[in-house]
Amino acid sequence: MKKIKKKSKKRLSTKKKIIITLISFIVVLSLGGVFLLYGPYPKFRNWLVTTAMTTMNHQYLATIFYSDETIEKILAENKVIEPDKDTNLDIINTDKIETTIYKDKYEKEILEHEEDELYKMIEIKGDNYSGYLVAIYDPSKIKVVTSKNLGTSGEYLIDMAKRENALVAINGGGFLDENGQGTGADVAGIVIKDGKILNTTRYTRAGGLIGFTNDNKLYLGRVTAKEAINLGIRDAVEFGPFLIVNGEASKVVGNGGYGLHPRTVIGQRKDGVVLFLVIDGRRIGCMGADMDDLIEIMTRYGAYNAANLDGGNSSALIINNELINHPINWDNREETRPIATGFILTK
Repeated sequence: MKKIKKKSKKRLSTKKKIIITLISFIVVLSLGGVFLLYGPYPKFRNWLVTTAMTTMNHQYLATIFYSDETIEKILAENKVIEPDKDTNLDIINTDKIETTIYKDKYEKEILEHEEDELYKMIEIKGDNYSGYLVAIYDPSKIKVVTSKNLGTSGEYLIDMAKRENALVAINGGGFLDENGQGTGADVAGIVIKDGKILNTTRYTRAGGLIGFTNDNKLYLGRVTAKEAINLGIRDAVEFGPFLIVNGEASKVVGNGGYGLHPRTVIGQRKDGVVLFLVIDGRRIGCMGADMDDLIEIMTRYGAYNAANLDGGNSSALIINNELINHPINWDNREETRPIATGFILTK
């Protein structure tokens, strides 16, 4: 009997140790979480708030921890200040330039290609992101594409690309997305396609008109739809922020206020080469890019003008009717969503 009691006592002691260890672990985690959320170092707090508040249906990740006043203060301290100018189109030269002398490896990646190639894809990697950059050598073949039922429903980018027989496609401007349930039907911002105005409602946040002129130069500016037509804009959407204008990068204050997300960017070099950039995110080890990342990538590859397009689960790159990137939705499924507009490279 004494031996049995001794074993029972030993078992009880082991259980106590396990319970104490678990409780200690939970306490440490809780204290660590409190320190991250409310401690003296704001980096995690700023990242959480700006990332959550730039989504439509996951803002609760910030609002459950912080007051509206705190959130507004954080957003005010993390923002993008865009250059106060429109693009100088005289600088862009769309005439074909042939060279075998490159200023760095990034320019070589862009310009070294077969003579008959209309585009070239380059893989991009960073600390928190991975993605793809597509260099397009004939900007005259870049057009805006829209959902076939614009105003009624959105359309998947891959279906738009197939319908238009596109070589390359990326998503474009935003759309009304209340509570993250938007269908891509109602576009947010001006849309111009083939010189015709399809939507005049202004996009009220940072940025402005992003489009191509009749002489195939990327224009970034804060103009109305009618003013855009008078400027000779043939295809455009409206979104932002602008990242680079006339070679001058936007100033990123704090983390920029946009958090880490999948991204889509359009830009143009001085030599007329157009750059489509799509960044993946929302995965462990690949959270996405912030505005600083986008500016760095586009500057590295020689963009003279560049603008952020819609991101998140809308970010998509289609090449030859195949989804190239890996969009992750908030249910952790690899899939994109119906959208309103995009940019395509036509055959």
